[in-house]
Amino acid sequence: MPLFVTFLFLFLLIVLENTVILTTVILDSHLHTPMYVFLCVLSCLDISYVSTTLPKLLTMIYTQRKTISFVGCMVQLYFFLSFVCTEFLLLAAMAYDRYVAICHPLHYSLIMSQKHCAKLLAVVGIIGFLDPGLFAVLISNLSYCSSNHIDHFFCDVSPVLKLTCSDTSILEILIYINGALVGSGALVLTQPLMFSLYCNSENLNVSRRTKSFSTCTSHLTCVGVFYGTIICMDTSP
Repeated sequence: MPLFVTFLFLFLLIVLENTVILTTVILDSHLHTPMYVFLCVLSCLDISYVSTTLPKLLTMIYTQRKTISFVGCMVQLYFFLSFVCTEFLLLAAMAYDRYVAICHPLHYSLIMSQKHCAKLLAVVGIIGFLDPGLFAVLISNLSYCSSNHIDHFFCDVSPVLKLTCSDTSILEILIYINGALVGSGALVLTQPLMFSLYCNSENLNVSRRTKSFSTCTSHLTCVGVFYGTIICMDTSP
């Protein structure tokens, strides 16, 4: 039971922390700005993708029935990939938002208007949920004739592909290329943000410079933690 309590605590902690962020932003009208709207969506995504994996894991630990149906596995795989893909794209959108706010403050309200912000979020959501769909369908149509034992705590791409007897070399290449393209968005857009901030730092007053660096640091922390988590999960044996 210690393992169950540990995962339950982590799950509740993640949900509680992100719920506090959502509640704070919703109740405070001064926080109804694009940056905090993006932060709310980020919190929803954090709750969503841990809810895709941890409840099933907790059930398995508690009941000692470590099984999942094929359909359930594919659904879990699709939604986990969708939430992760959407978060990659959202971090890229947040980097763009900070770039506009710091480097083009006079035009910020025009560029990041409520209408444009909604369109940007819609594009992020549509691409985030459509992009993994093709790979989920392809993976579900493979032939599975090996062991049905998944060497992982949830249905991720790599552990599932190890169970198939089909040739997955081309599919794996496509998945890695797609992942690199989607995943590089936040990093690519963060670089000009930091470069522009560095170049313009001498033209900013002390308070605005401090605020700008603080904002960039928090965004870089989010990017670093998210990328670090994904890399650790993908490289762990």
